[in-house]
Amino acid sequence: MLIIESLFMMLATVVSFYFREAAGDAMLISSTITFLSGVLIRLIGTDDYEKPIGKRESFLAVSLIWVILSAFGMLPFYLSGAIPDISNAYFETMSGFTTTGATILTDVDSMSKGLLFWRSITQWIGGIGIIVFALAVLPMLGGNASVLYDAEATGITHERFRPRITQVAKRLWIMYIVVTAILFILLCLGPMNTFDSACHALTTMSTGGYSTKQASIAYWNSPYLEYVLTLFMFIGGVNFSLIFFLLKGVPSRLIKDEEFRWYAIICILFATVIATSLLISGEFSNIESSFRTSFFHVVSVITTTGFTSVNFLEWGAFYIFMLSVLMLFCACAGSTSGGMKIVRIIVLFKNTINEFKRQVHPNAILPVRLNGQVVSIEVVTKVLAFMFLYLGILVISFLLLSLIGLEFEESIGAAISCMGNIGGGLGDIGYNGHFNEVPVAAKWYLCFLMLTGRLELFTVLSLFMPAFWKR
Repeated sequence: MLIIESLFMMLATVVSFYFREAAGDAMLISSTITFLSGVLIRLIGTDDYEKPIGKRESFLAVSLIWVILSAFGMLPFYLSGAIPDISNAYFETMSGFTTTGATILTDVDSMSKGLLFWRSITQWIGGIGIIVFALAVLPMLGGNASVLYDAEATGITHERFRPRITQVAKRLWIMYIVVTAILFILLCLGPMNTFDSACHALTTMSTGGYSTKQASIAYWNSPYLEYVLTLFMFIGGVNFSLIFFLLKGVPSRLIKDEEFRWYAIICILFATVIATSLLISGEFSNIESSFRTSFFHVVSVITTTGFTSVNFLEWGAFYIFMLSVLMLFCACAGSTSGGMKIVRIIVLFKNTINEFKRQVHPNAILPVRLNGQVVSIEVVTKVLAFMFLYLGILVISFLLLSLIGLEFEESIGAAISCMGNIGGGLGDIGYNGHFNEVPVAAKWYLCFLMLTGRLELFTVLSLFMPAFWKR
């Protein structure tokens, strides 16, 4: 994994040397250190693959890979002097790999292009999943691949449209590359130059939200860009297996999928309510710009991308509340977005409706169904546990961050943002804000929240349970 990371880092190094930047030397040193470290660990390792990887090993391996790759990934920022503080450099890199998009940078525009490109690459790699990429290029994993995939993949079930998990990974990455390339071409047709188009294509498909400008998409003030990015952010929030079937000419799988229909309806409903309210309140006088801006920000928030074209925090408390609800919902399982995922909301909603029915018919057998299939009791129980754990960690995080020194509003925004891999926040870390002034202890805790949220709680938190390690 470190060797793979070094190759991507070298790509960013080439960009830096192309633009004749001083940061190129630091990036070259960083990629060399990462490559040699990977080679050294590989030489120390063994070729004995007879013992299969179990749940414990897979959870530990997946968690450590994200932690270690972020540690090496911060080297270009730290060695170049662009981010001279280790806490800030690690925060920025972990935010990239987890596609959170929270930043400590106060002047993105002044960053070297090589570092901005590396920053975008971290989100692109993290979007589809570091392990998924490894499965696509490392056939040596063989039969052990499935448990690693399960430890990283999002959602309550993992739909596999090919019998071999390595084939799934290859097709996911090919599709990911193709869609990113299409977006790059479309962005080049707008006001963005080639470099900005490349960076935004990488961070849009990963629903990460890193921009090459401090003002984000507002810098270009382009309706064309907003329409294009809204469409591809929406695509990034769809289960990738459904996109695969769509590209194969089987659109019925997408249309009939219950989670996708909920996702589309929620986007349309929230955007319509917000746009109508903005028109009535006089924030916008033009219908087209009101609906365009509303759809852009609704899709940006629900997919956890975090791009902005206006300061929506100035709209008022009602709109902040509406968008905060979307931060909790987020998009579909199996997508590049973070958060709780709509499929869990569906299961929870249907199970709650069934409980009301059981009050009248206590002996009735009322299973939860998703896409016409019965959801097992075990899955329903896991969803309930996930929701309780998710909300419980958020409440604990509000208190901890407040004790560390953040304002209460900022604590809420930072916890929801990092846990859901969203990037934005409330208060001073809101619109185009940054986490630079956040206390060091809070930054490390937020890094933990980013990783925990990206790996969907159980993978990381299980490592701290003594019972998990017992025979």
